[in-house]
Amino acid sequence: MTRTSLTQLEARDSFIPRHIGPSTAEQAAMLATLGYPSRAALIDAIVPANIRKKSKLELGQFFDPLPEQAALGKLKALAAKNKVMKSMIGQGYFNSHTPGVILRNIFENPAWYTAYTPYQPEISQGRLEAILNFQQMITDLTGMGIANSSMLDEGTAAAEAMTLIQRVGKSASNVFYVADDVLPQTLEVVQTRAQPIGVEVRTIAAADIGGLSEPCFGVLIQYPGVNGDVRDYRAAVEKLHAAGAMVIAAADLLALTLLAPPGDWGCDVVVGNSQRFGVPLGFGGPHAGYLATRDEFKRSMAGRLVGVTIDAQGNKAYRLALQTREQHIRREKATSNICTAQVLLAVMASMYAVYHGPEGLQRIARRVHRFTAILAAKLGQLGYDVVNKTYFDTLTVKSARAAELHAIATEHGVNLRKVDAGHVGISLDETTTREDIALLWTIFAQGVSSSPASPDFDAIEASAQDAYPAALARTSTYLTHPTFNRYHAEHEMLRYLRGLADKDLALDRTMIPLGSCTMKLNATSEMIPVTWPEFSNIHPFAPDAQTVGYREMIGQLEDMLCALTGYAAVSLQPNAGSQGEYAGLLVIKAYHESRGEGHRNICLIPSSAHGTNPASANMVGMKVVVTACDDSGNVDLADLRAKAEQHSANLACVMVTYPSTHGVFEEGIQELCEIIHSHGGQVYIDGANMNALVGVAAPGSFGGDVSHLNLHKTFCIPHGGGGPGVGPIGVGAHLARFLPNQRSTGYTRDEAGIGAVSAAPYGSASILPISWMYIAMMGGEGLTAATETAILAANYIARRLAPHYPVLYTGHDGLVAHECILDLRPITDATGISNEDVAKRLMDFGFHAPTMSFPVPGTLMIEPTESESKAEMDRFIDAMIAIHAEIVKVERGEYDRMDNPLKGAPHTAEVVTADVWEHKYSREAAAFPVASLRKQKYWPPVGRADNVYGDRNLFCGCAPISDYE
Repeated sequence: MTRTSLTQLEARDSFIPRHIGPSTAEQAAMLATLGYPSRAALIDAIVPANIRKKSKLELGQFFDPLPEQAALGKLKALAAKNKVMKSMIGQGYFNSHTPGVILRNIFENPAWYTAYTPYQPEISQGRLEAILNFQQMITDLTGMGIANSSMLDEGTAAAEAMTLIQRVGKSASNVFYVADDVLPQTLEVVQTRAQPIGVEVRTIAAADIGGLSEPCFGVLIQYPGVNGDVRDYRAAVEKLHAAGAMVIAAADLLALTLLAPPGDWGCDVVVGNSQRFGVPLGFGGPHAGYLATRDEFKRSMAGRLVGVTIDAQGNKAYRLALQTREQHIRREKATSNICTAQVLLAVMASMYAVYHGPEGLQRIARRVHRFTAILAAKLGQLGYDVVNKTYFDTLTVKSARAAELHAIATEHGVNLRKVDAGHVGISLDETTTREDIALLWTIFAQGVSSSPASPDFDAIEASAQDAYPAALARTSTYLTHPTFNRYHAEHEMLRYLRGLADKDLALDRTMIPLGSCTMKLNATSEMIPVTWPEFSNIHPFAPDAQTVGYREMIGQLEDMLCALTGYAAVSLQPNAGSQGEYAGLLVIKAYHESRGEGHRNICLIPSSAHGTNPASANMVGMKVVVTACDDSGNVDLADLRAKAEQHSANLACVMVTYPSTHGVFEEGIQELCEIIHSHGGQVYIDGANMNALVGVAAPGSFGGDVSHLNLHKTFCIPHGGGGPGVGPIGVGAHLARFLPNQRSTGYTRDEAGIGAVSAAPYGSASILPISWMYIAMMGGEGLTAATETAILAANYIARRLAPHYPVLYTGHDGLVAHECILDLRPITDATGISNEDVAKRLMDFGFHAPTMSFPVPGTLMIEPTESESKAEMDRFIDAMIAIHAEIVKVERGEYDRMDNPLKGAPHTAEVVTADVWEHKYSREAAAFPVASLRKQKYWPPVGRADNVYGDRNLFCGCAPISDYE
């Protein structure tokens, strides 16, 4: 028997073969189908030689892959450098208790976190219902007519609200006022967004808003204010409306269970954050922001909107309503590039409200407010001046000993808000206890000789009064829907969550072959650190001394991403791909301005580009010039050269996706970069397709100046049903000093840097350990193998399906990059069967559809990734071939053109088992088109959703109570 060496035994602990689906033998079989002797030979044939990386991927200390337990141990050591304190900083972020049933069955459940955006509603009914609950929760608590399915954070929600009211309002003014007690980080994001589009942001004392006489198109107020004040803005709102201005309120959801909602006193838009509804602090994110507005503005509202429609059988069904991804319609005329949400976090927040119900939420709010009143009374006894006489959960205390009080608090494990040299802020929350109040008494009593040794807690509590204006006490009802009132027993809640998850298709059930979206393995070991308290329980504005491990981990991840992209510096602040695009273009704009070339405002964008590209360019004040693509789908370099020459004096940049949006490694990418640089422009390479580049080619090395990366694609952060995501930007050395700051909270990378683009300095920091773990466990070798295997898998699928469905765009030898486009337009012309029919029929086979009609209408775009086994890919291929056989039957007349399994798909259990079967094809053909489905079958919960009905009869809240009677 041959002795196995220790080195060989250790190598078998590697994570790499657990992440990469096809085994060595399976890869050999796939290569044989393509006619290539090795993976390296295939990559050499696909990737242009002039950009092909010749050396091994250098990752410093992470060059050698770590086994799962070793990586977890290394990350745990970093986490241990953080210090978890009792946070009373507030400023929009609060401690909260995540109910265990939600933690285990949503946050830690792959059925929820590996789901994709619900563009295919029939297989997304569970998460769509959960998002609808979120929308209902927001509209109820804010008193507004409609709410979207979440925003990236409170800061970006406020910025989107600003552009919304400018768009729908009648004022000709370009002035926007912000109250001086709005969260500082929100103000900074608003200022960043306003500057490029010519909006003048002015601050005004909150107390003076009622007397505002200068023309403006809108005002942003905080309710309650950052310092705790609960102000009555009713008269001010009425006066502003009379003057033609509109009002946005940034409101605390928990406070709205006690306070009159902004919708009741005339606000036009309400924004905020749902973090304190059961979502961990996470050093700033991810958390679900929200945006609610008047019903008449629904078609101008940014973001996604879930609505109610009917299916083919007339049953109620949920779907994404309207076309709220406006950048795909309006492109360079779009006013928002938001194409994602924070679905997983919105689901958690909505289920927190379902779990507690209206009475439970109000009980939490009353307890928080009562503790605040008790604390205020005691501070008064100690001789302190509580500046704000009205409050919900926050006190601002005047003291010449502010620095000393912070030091004492830190010694006792408490963080207070550093307001300024003469004031200290204290914010209480759901987790506050009697012991915490006693500890605060101890902290503030030090150095105050007159303080009693043992305060009478109960006596103070008995005399404590509500400290908000009586006129602002809430009288309207909220969360009256049965969903928020029937699942308070954990058993019922557990079953509700399981029932919703069972309606959906996520990666825990099946391959999701979405082109452009990279639905790959989100390994459990990558996910585990997210819930460690050393990462989840840190306030984003905690002192640096308490976040050493966090910042060290972030610094290492930045270094990893620099090594992988060829760029000199990375910022992890953008918390979505759209925000990465926006930040990258702002960096380019700042660079040109620093050189006295601020007039450069032309952005060249190929016609094939993702809609967020022109939308982002518009948002930074650039003018989009579209360049043509040739018959092969590549950027037409002759047209690009001509337009670069035409606009040479004003050329700011080009935005190009690589590999191309069409899934091909274009041969001319380096020439494209040279053309732009020769005319003084910068090259923005969209990193959406980075899964085809890591270890194979680096955008920063072949000519890119800026790229955003989608960590929720290439680097394994799960999609979560449409969020969270992270969209960091990498930049060349000449652009590094322009990366985003957050000056309002003391985070300054470089004085030349742009303003904040998200509400927290490191964006969605708590999910960054996922990507850190992935890279550490894969190492340079594994990451390169992953890229090569992803390309191999795409070509294997394309080659096997080519006899049945034409592959639209290919490179040399009919090869593609990491994804392929199947052209169904000839099939549609011949048979009437559309790409939508194929997408819906795949549901009967238990598959999520590929990307539909992007980037070419009438097509399907497939990306298998490196994580799917050959068996799963073959199962998908067999399904597609079986569907093609059904199409042939339609073409031959064996199936009716309108009554066939594709037009009838998806088929629900209710339809298949009904007493009456009126179709001309059999029940068996409908439900069990392949034999394997008899052993394991996913039943779509609804039939095909009626999109037209849903938009004509728009309803975006929970079902009427009459449905339950």
